[in-house]
Amino acid sequence: MFIINRLSKLNKKSFIFKKLSTKPTQEHTQELVKVDKLTNDDKGIVIISLNRPGSKNAINKHMIDQLLNTFRQFYNDNDTKAVIFRSLVNGIFCAGADLKERLKLPSSEVGKRVSEIRNLANVIENVPVPVIAAVDGAALGGGFELALSCDFIVCASNSIFGLVETRLGIIPGAGGTQRLARAVGGSLAKELVYTARLFNAQQALQYGAVNRVSEQNDEGTSAYKCALQIAREILPNGPLAVKMAKKAISHGQQVDINNGCAIEEFCYSQIIPTKDRIEGLLAFVEKRKPNYTGS
Repeated sequence: MFIINRLSKLNKKSFIFKKLSTKPTQEHTQELVKVDKLTNDDKGIVIISLNRPGSKNAINKHMIDQLLNTFRQFYNDNDTKAVIFRSLVNGIFCAGADLKERLKLPSSEVGKRVSEIRNLANVIENVPVPVIAAVDGAALGGGFELALSCDFIVCASNSIFGLVETRLGIIPGAGGTQRLARAVGGSLAKELVYTARLFNAQQALQYGAVNRVSEQNDEGTSAYKCALQIAREILPNGPLAVKMAKKAISHGQQVDINNGCAIEEFCYSQIIPTKDRIEGLLAFVEKRKPNYTGS
């Protein structure tokens, strides 16, 4: 009952977002994160693209700020049905934290910066709608951790993954020790983190770290196209139902089966009084496509 009471209070106001100070430097005015809202038949799909080519999308302070501000908007957005998180830099999803920036930080600031990336990963994970990571290249360290914070990962055949922090005398700090273990199992996660081992797309599929692997194309966008196809399959479905399904699965897998089923029951109860539920039933009986309004 405690879990259900907590879940019933869970809404966009429940998440605590740390205030990240920003100073108006030249790079901070640059667009390190590009947002594209698709239109026409793809209306409802939003593309979030990393775009820091000179540094292989290394995560610095300004990228954290821009990503956080971008993903926070989905907590108050009823128009978005699915999000694709990708890179515009050929061959790279994200190389991890900006180590050059990290080296300049005083020891007293390092923990704060790591905490900011961890907070970002949590914000991504708790976006109400599905977030698909499209990895067309290398996802290393913090970059892999951000991908793991999405609902699932699809990748191209040339992709490389790894939590390589122990090579640097540190550990994954943006939830990687937790999310990788939940994705592939504790024993394998320990082996991969202890050894800082890199692994390829087929191994990632075998381990359970990614959902799909597609052969890379000449444009280097194979994973993006795969993610777009999945997002298009999500679009026709009831938006409230998809949100509640995400909540039920995400929260339910953190607890035992009995409490998980109680969470599912709670989420189902949120759908019963909606117009969308009636519309779905009527559309089925009348043999037509449903017209969901998200209400």
